[in-house]
Amino acid sequence: MKKRLVSLFIIVTMVSMFLAACSEKNNTTGTASNAAAGAGTGEAGAKPVEISLFAQQEQGTDLKTNKFTQFLEEKFNAKFNWEIIPYDGAKEKRQISLASGDYPEAYMLTAYIDQFSQGDVLKYGKQGVLIPLNDLIDQYAPNIKAAMEKYPDLKAYNTAPDGNIYGLVAFTQCFHCSYPNKMWLNSKWMKQLNLETPKTTEDFKKVLEAFKNNDPNGNGKADEVPLSGSKEDFGVHVIPYLMNGFIYDDDRNYLSLASGKVDTVANKPEWKEGLAYIKSLFDEGLIDPGAFTQNADTLKKIGENADAQILGAAAAMHPAIFVNTDAGNKNGSDYDAIPPLTGPHASYATHDGGGVSSGAKFVITNKASKEAQIALIKMVDYMFTPEGETNASNGMKGIGWKDPVEGEQALGKDVKPQFTLIPAVEGAAPSNAGWSGMGHFYQPKEYRDSFVQGTDIYAPDGYERRLYNATLLYEGKEPKELFPIWALWVDAADADEASILQTNIKSYVDQSALQFITGNKDLDKDWDSYVKGLEDLKVGRYLEIMQKAYDASFK
Repeated sequence: MKKRLVSLFIIVTMVSMFLAACSEKNNTTGTASNAAAGAGTGEAGAKPVEISLFAQQEQGTDLKTNKFTQFLEEKFNAKFNWEIIPYDGAKEKRQISLASGDYPEAYMLTAYIDQFSQGDVLKYGKQGVLIPLNDLIDQYAPNIKAAMEKYPDLKAYNTAPDGNIYGLVAFTQCFHCSYPNKMWLNSKWMKQLNLETPKTTEDFKKVLEAFKNNDPNGNGKADEVPLSGSKEDFGVHVIPYLMNGFIYDDDRNYLSLASGKVDTVANKPEWKEGLAYIKSLFDEGLIDPGAFTQNADTLKKIGENADAQILGAAAAMHPAIFVNTDAGNKNGSDYDAIPPLTGPHASYATHDGGGVSSGAKFVITNKASKEAQIALIKMVDYMFTPEGETNASNGMKGIGWKDPVEGEQALGKDVKPQFTLIPAVEGAAPSNAGWSGMGHFYQPKEYRDSFVQGTDIYAPDGYERRLYNATLLYEGKEPKELFPIWALWVDAADADEASILQTNIKSYVDQSALQFITGNKDLDKDWDSYVKGLEDLKVGRYLEIMQKAYDASFK
């Protein structure tokens, strides 16, 4: 099958090269009519630049009739020929598109749904499928260039080890996203039971015991769920918050960094001790067994139980994951974040580098004409401006946002407000005015802090302020040295091996942790066997590759 796909790729590539020689549209030399001079300028009377574009479309959006699409086409004198796919199965459809050889001129993706991994970027960049953007950025993208000069980490995210920029990430300095593993306690129950905010791991256990045994919802039933979570990847895992009182848990790949040396935490005595503590909570019925297997929809059904409020605490990046926080909500204002717990060895908060996913959400392929390349980079450069980013992410001005009025306050302290979001009307049809996640390219802290937020943190228009204030409890509690896996480029020669090792090791650690907590494995009898299993999975080789990548990127 693999040989057939390779053969098909070669044939399609040869045909494409032949057609390119005969087609003015596919001329990438810039000698076609108005190739570089007029591309993307919106000059009156100029023929629009046709661009084939692969995109992931969310429900409620029609990219072909979208108002931001129409705005870009007019502003940059372009005409998009869309290859549109839904969010469901997005990764598989992107991979099929590339493997077929009949791929488009560009991919514009939604990072939190699917994007090119760093391994993808290196592979397709070296094959010539993805073109370097360096010269295009230098000549036609002053905003992208300025952003990378201002934020060296943004340049590092985008620049491959060979010095080429084959694609662009979605860059955000989302404060609340950067500390995803928060714990939210039912403040109503805390007041009802006259409990103080827990400071230590043992304090927290006593609070959960009170939730379980003292009927805080007052219905005379033992129906309380002291602590729950879910299995997705947005701060909802219960283990990291609890483990951080013993040893740092990155909730990714269980890697640590000390004096520049990469190591794993998953075989350390402190990890074992942390598992024993979490098991003690589980054995007393203080952790919902579903927390390890259920999805967020099921978690929210617990948080929004119809008969009585039953949820005492939840692990989550933000409370809207497990309770309704919109206008008129019943339970949404009852939960407040608590700081990291102090355990026997630590008091850490998981920090993930600010919410940037390494890889690329935007790439241009070798199918793109010179005109298309210029128009595309100019469009993305526009989305690196405050206005362009807001129109793209939130919808066009007057539909998704408006100018602030006197008296409105920005999220950031002493920051001048720039944007006021226009809330959607309940029951109204989608506005279809922006590109939502697909249009998210550049959101530095000063940009995010300039959005107007209400001062009532429990009201819908003050929700981001609520998250901001909650995250202040976690800020600075991460280790002094963090292994920056989100910004790391693994050598192309090691990329496939590293990916396999990473997947196998993470799966093994996750499954073993659950088995130890639930009692399917015994921490005393089976621990040595578990450590031997990590060695058999070549954890040493994985650390060697990660060390090599770290040294190449940061030393």
